[in-house]
Amino acid sequence: MLRKAVLACALVGALLAAVIPALAGGAKGAAASPTLGIKHVFVIVLENEDYSATYQSNPNPYLGKVLRQQGTLLSNYYGIGHQSNDNYLAMISGQAPNPMTQADCPDYVDFEPSPALINSSGQAVGVGCVFPPNVPTIADQLQARHLTWHGYMEDMGNTITREPAHCGAPTQSAGTGMQDGTQSATATDQYAARHNPFVYFHSLIDSGSCHANVVPLYRLTHDLRTVATTPNFSFITPNLCDDGHDSPCTGKDSKGSNAGGLVSIDHFLSTWVPRIESSPAFKKDGLLVITTDEAAFQSDASACCGEQPGPNSPMPGVYGAGGGRTGALVIGRCVAGARTDSTAYNHYSLLRSLEDIFGIRSGGSDGAGHLGEAGAAGVPSFGKDLFTSCPQKG
Repeated sequence: MLRKAVLACALVGALLAAVIPALAGGAKGAAASPTLGIKHVFVIVLENEDYSATYQSNPNPYLGKVLRQQGTLLSNYYGIGHQSNDNYLAMISGQAPNPMTQADCPDYVDFEPSPALINSSGQAVGVGCVFPPNVPTIADQLQARHLTWHGYMEDMGNTITREPAHCGAPTQSAGTGMQDGTQSATATDQYAARHNPFVYFHSLIDSGSCHANVVPLYRLTHDLRTVATTPNFSFITPNLCDDGHDSPCTGKDSKGSNAGGLVSIDHFLSTWVPRIESSPAFKKDGLLVITTDEAAFQSDASACCGEQPGPNSPMPGVYGAGGGRTGALVIGRCVAGARTDSTAYNHYSLLRSLEDIFGIRSGGSDGAGHLGEAGAAGVPSFGKDLFTSCPQKG
């Protein structure tokens, strides 16, 4: 009854406040150019650590020291909300938080109304977790450009009664409308559906694209073997131990520890980043972004980049304007090592940058523009401040 009351109240408020044109707003500002030659992007998402803990006082050597020397640290990078789920959704769709995504979608329920009403900022007006087919993602944009993508989810499918080995929708939710059984870890299965953004979009679920492209993390080892088998876009979600969410962990991390937190983050990155960096695709034209969904919950709800609340939630950060300062590390083509960049960015900037890198732009041949808040005037793409060392042509 409580969920229904929240849904009804949020719908009424959102619909009364909305302006409903048919298309998302356009984007302004400098853009990362496809001429950078970046053709393979890897994104690893960590959990719930703020900038100071991860990059200023982190005693763990791999992320705190080794990787810092390899790439550029974005020291003013921010999450867009609290808690986790809304940040993941923002990274691939530009959708702002609503009351249910802010609560981590404990019930895997459809967004209402459907089809969604889209306002002038490209926001779906309503509330719920699984967005209707007319709310697109970067995966849809990539497919329209005949580019490839995969979501790699650690532990997904370990317990078939909790989630399948592909796509990762909570199996207790046959269809939608039931409790998400992956909200907490078990000793043998630390997968969390709320950290798998692709399973919240009917555009991907209904077409079969989610089932085909969202797979367990171990598949990445095979896919990295050749350029041809490596997706253009790889979104990598560690389990609840390896991403630092749990501390201590219910199960073990990638090196057999139950420490969790920054210790297990270091274990995960020191296992998987060398595999990525040694792959033919990364060596040829790769870019790796290591980011964090949000700062420590309740301690930091700061924001950047003129972030505005969505039509469904007055405060994206619950206690403030955003998801707090997390920092992000970027390694690869055109990016200098051992460098810090103080330009302000957030998860909408990440999405916008991905669209620009892959040539998904307003006025493109397929009419695609920047998605949702990635198209807001105050949201910058990664630009010349970051891409300072492109290889010389010829």
